[in-house]
Amino acid sequence: MFTIAYGPDIPGHPVDVFSFGWSGVGVNLKSQFCVLLHVFLYLSLSALYPSAFRVKRGIPSMVNPIFQNSIDDVNLLFEILLAGTQMEDEHSPFSVQDEELNSLRRIQKLQVICDEVIPRKLTDIRRLTSELLRHPGILHREDFERTVLTFVYTAHRMLNTAGHQKDVWTESFLNLYEAIKQDITTA
Repeated sequence: MFTIAYGPDIPGHPVDVFSFGWSGVGVNLKSQFCVLLHVFLYLSLSALYPSAFRVKRGIPSMVNPIFQNSIDDVNLLFEILLAGTQMEDEHSPFSVQDEELNSLRRIQKLQVICDEVIPRKLTDIRRLTSELLRHPGILHREDFERTVLTFVYTAHRMLNTAGHQKDVWTESFLNLYEAIKQDITTA
C-alpha cells in the first residue's frame, strides 16, 4: 500500500489523501505510472503558484525561487519598489528603473519571479485571488512574497489601463488587498 497525504501543515485542517496498492505479481507498470502521474499533476496544480515548481532558465536552483532570504533582501526589495519598476503587460520583461539597482546580481532571481512565476494574465490573477481568499491559515513565506509582487503588478496594470479593463484590474487589485490583509490579520 502506498499513501500520499497532501494539505496544510495546520492541525485540524482537511488533508487530501491518495492511497493505492499493488502486488508484485502481474503488476502493470503503465497503470502504476498513470496513477503516479495523476497524483503529481494534482499536487502541482493545487499549488498557489504552480509555475514556481518548474525549472527556470535551465538553472535547477531557480525551482521555487524566493527573493527575500534576509532582512537585507527585504530592504533591497523596498528600495527597488521605491525606485520604480517596469511591468507593463504580460509580455514585457520586469526591469528596475534605477540602473545601479538593475545591475545588481541579486536582481536576477527577482526578475525570474516576476517574469515567470507570478501570474500576469487577468484570468490567472482572478484564479489566484479566488484561491487565496479560500486559503486556510497563513501563507508560506514564498507565497506571501509572490502575492505581494502580484499585487504590485496588478497596481501597474490598474494605473495603465482605461475603461472597463481598468474596472476589472481594480477589482483584482482590491481582491489581492483583501487576501494580503486576511493573511496578515490571521498571523
